[in-house]
Amino acid sequence: MANTIQVDVVSAEESIFSGQARFVALPGEAGELGIYPRHTPLITRIRPGAVRIETAEGNEEFVFVAGGILEVQPDSVTVLSDTAIRGRDLDDEKANQAKAAAEEALKNAKSDIDIAMAQSELAVMAAQIAALRKYRQKK
Repeated sequence: MANTIQVDVVSAEESIFSGQARFVALPGEAGELGIYPRHTPLITRIRPGAVRIETAEGNEEFVFVAGGILEVQPDSVTVLSDTAIRGRDLDDEKANQAKAAAEEALKNAKSDIDIAMAQSELAVMAAQIAALRKYRQKK
């Protein structure tokens, strides 16, 4: 019996991570999810935040996702997200600029739809900044 599971994190543009892992942790809709090999099949939405992958070699990889879908099979984990960024590619300045732009949009929002879109964008940016800080602390 294998003690690893195939993990694929895919964005709209590219494959962000593909490899064997001992463990995966990610922000599920109802809280943090931890997945080991031979996990029960599952499909669920995920919230913006960090996907933490413990590789077969024992290293940790972080991928920021702006929400998405998780599919778990006993031998594989697939994370599909419109936006996924490797932890090492997260950029403080860009994240803070995007957060400031989202805050400005929220301030200038005229309708409920504008407000909802701005709040959603702000939540994604706040999660990205939190993921960036967590990633930096681990290094």
